[in-house]
Amino acid sequence: MSGPPAESPPPAGPRELPIGIFDSGVGGLTVLRAIRRDLPGESLLYLGDTARLPYGTKSPRTVTRYAIQTTRRLVKKGIKLLVVACNTASAVALEAVREELDGLPVIGVVRPGAEAAAHASRSGRIAVLSTESTAAYGAYEREIRAIRPDARVLSRGCPLFVALAEEGWSSGPIVQAVAREYLAPILEEHDPDTIVLGCTHFPVLTPTIREVVGPNVAIVDSAATTARAVRAELDSRGLRGTERPEGTIRLFATDAPERFDRVAARFLPPDLIPREIELVDLLP
Repeated sequence: MSGPPAESPPPAGPRELPIGIFDSGVGGLTVLRAIRRDLPGESLLYLGDTARLPYGTKSPRTVTRYAIQTTRRLVKKGIKLLVVACNTASAVALEAVREELDGLPVIGVVRPGAEAAAHASRSGRIAVLSTESTAAYGAYEREIRAIRPDARVLSRGCPLFVALAEEGWSSGPIVQAVAREYLAPILEEHDPDTIVLGCTHFPVLTPTIREVVGPNVAIVDSAATTARAVRAELDSRGLRGTERPEGTIRLFATDAPERFDRVAARFLPPDLIPREIELVDLLP
């Protein structure tokens, strides 16, 4: 299951280098899936920092240190663009990561989701579903209001959604009951016309969330919006890979690759999961 990672960048021009993606765990695999769907010819490296998850319980200083360590490891492997697929790291460490990379393009998950929500909402009433830590940071509210000052944004932590997604429970009476418990008060007190899935675990629950909120509420998937931002960034910099039918995918974990492999099967179709999850150590 685990094996020694290759540390030297592949001998390729910038266009042929892979896209690097990191998260504190497996939730960012929804971002990988969305990028694969939009850019099937691009090769992807995904690193889940499973030894130190969740980032949401850590201080901003610690999250920033972890994000920079993870970034350095992906850069060592050779990448042309970095995706910060962790909402917590995107909220508190994105600028520090950009400074560390000094010119390498970096895309976080918060800004693309905020932009899509600001443009999708008719009334300006927007609800953000996230982990409790992301809600506490207020990153989505700031980004949405920077684009649309009249927006009224309500953020709500939905921690059980993470556990349900990792267990592979995306539908059924239990999932629907939890969704109603979280969403009914939001619908009643805020009456949003747009909901942002502000955690990368949540897209797998979209069908149940749709059942609860009804057909008239727009649902913004931050994984899908991030994939579109990646495509636009590659095109603007002339970094889109040359045409090939299918890029490679490599998955790395900092601990328990067997569990990572098991949970990954709940986020990715079988054909996107490599035969081997590679174990890496981020410490010197």
